[in-house]
Amino acid sequence: VQLQASGGGLVQAGGSLRLSCAAPGSIFSINAMGWYRQAPGKQRELVAAITSGGRTNYADSVKGRFTVSRDNAKNTVYLQMNSLKPEDTAVFYCNMDLRQSPYQQTMTGYWGQGTQVTVSS
Repeated sequence: VQLQASGGGLVQAGGSLRLSCAAPGSIFSINAMGWYRQAPGKQRELVAAITSGGRTNYADSVKGRFTVSRDNAKNTVYLQMNSLKPEDTAVFYCNMDLRQSPYQQTMTGYWGQGTQVTVSS
């Protein structure tokens, strides 16, 4: 499964962007969905995650500015990013733990292709 991410771009500091990530095709169930980011020379880090029950978790650096949400009918996760800062510049990756069929006993993690977010000062 190749998750399809979109919504990145170039924005000035203080601006907003909304990222989307969809799991295409027939999906039986999705557990956790999340967004990670990787800045140049740094390790990939968790930005925000949301469980199947709607519980959310955020990195301290984005709390109060970013909001993660999901649309289970569309197998899609969103990341609304407000009050963006230059230090938010990174490639953002989505991740989902999912099962493609009821015969699959365990969840498998899949990644999107990455979308670039650049925040200018």
